[in-house]
Amino acid sequence: MVSDVAPPANQRPTNRRWIIFSLAAGTSWFLYLHRFTFGVIRPELEKEYGFSNTELDSIFALFNLSYAAGQIPGGVICDFFGPHIFLAIIIVVWSLVLPVLGLTGSITGLSAARLTFGVAQAGCYPSLAKITRVWFPTRTRTIIQGLIASFFGRSGGAMASLILSSFLMGICGLRWQTSLFLMAAGGVAFAALFFVFCRNSPEDDPNVNAAELALIRQGEVEAGDAPPVLPVSRAIRNPSLLVFIFQQFMNAGADMIYGLHLGSYFRSHHGVTDDIEFGYLLALPLFGGACGGIAGGFINDGLIRLTGNRRWSRTAGGFLGKFIACIFLYAAAMSDDATTAAWLLFVTKFFSDWTQPTVWGTSTDMGGRYSGTVFSIINSSGSLAGFVMPITGGILLDRYVTETVINGETVKVTHFEPVFLLVGAMYLLSAVCWFFINCENSLDRSDESSPS
Repeated sequence: MVSDVAPPANQRPTNRRWIIFSLAAGTSWFLYLHRFTFGVIRPELEKEYGFSNTELDSIFALFNLSYAAGQIPGGVICDFFGPHIFLAIIIVVWSLVLPVLGLTGSITGLSAARLTFGVAQAGCYPSLAKITRVWFPTRTRTIIQGLIASFFGRSGGAMASLILSSFLMGICGLRWQTSLFLMAAGGVAFAALFFVFCRNSPEDDPNVNAAELALIRQGEVEAGDAPPVLPVSRAIRNPSLLVFIFQQFMNAGADMIYGLHLGSYFRSHHGVTDDIEFGYLLALPLFGGACGGIAGGFINDGLIRLTGNRRWSRTAGGFLGKFIACIFLYAAAMSDDATTAAWLLFVTKFFSDWTQPTVWGTSTDMGGRYSGTVFSIINSSGSLAGFVMPITGGILLDRYVTETVINGETVKVTHFEPVFLLVGAMYLLSAVCWFFINCENSLDRSDESSPS
């Protein structure tokens, strides 16, 4: 049954949902700001401690292992108890773990820090998916999800290099270890704001009036007597969900290059030594993703309104974004100029990330009241790829290292082309998957009433 309640007469809706939007956007921003610091400090770890590509990428991959393990438990906790207190706690935890990366130079210490960091961040996006579903009406939900997940998330990732490298290390002259402490303090302060102002749902917030609640719930499909936790049998019998899982493995696995390898790519392959320029080049692709996330949200919701077909609008957005990204990625890999490569990667990430709102929208379409759990399942697949891909990438990079003599000194040169080729192939597979994903194959209804 569709809820289509008109707002009470002569009552203007309150705007509490925009406070929640700001908190969700800030959470996504800090998540990526802190996560993408590793791409900046990777060359520093290599220089100070002499780690190989395989060792560094294995340390990076441990984050994704624990991130994957924590996804589904985090989604279930969020669906059962709500995101309010849960999110506030995990923001504090991951912020406190961040500076630990600068306190140890051992593989054991770095590995333990990365594992803890991954567990702490695991429940964030399933919780934000839940927030966007319960706090915003269906007609604009994908736009909201695009802004939160892609624009603010990718902007945070882009700002990691600008704040850490260009500003704190370059302009302020601070050591990278000290800079991590300052960035962590910002996260703890934000968590306090989140705890004070966020609520699980509009129904739980006394500052939401009846008109705003009616606006939020307008057009929403009611779940009926669905059980409180997603039945496993229902999930594994849903063909769209299974393809969706594989799609996200390819999608998120390919994206590891931006948070892991680009720093070393610009430092080693293109010889960028200036910290300010380095921060700018590293940020460009992620700003492209931020812009793509906004565009993807508006395009996806616009297509749904224009065609009236939610399923094929989602498919079109998902396929075109990944297919075009594949083309521009290969163009970037063939570029010999660092600035040109960075701008080509800006365009690549723009099209790759305009599919991010489509992923969120499809998760909430299929999940309904189980959106936190469904998103955690999808994100777990991406996190497993995030564990496999860095190790694979590190082995590829170490395999394609050559030695050359510069000014009488033997220098090792890492060739990044094989990693770019692998990422492009994953983009292409992700694109094809969208033809087999039906977002209207809902897990919120009983097996008998779900469309095939």
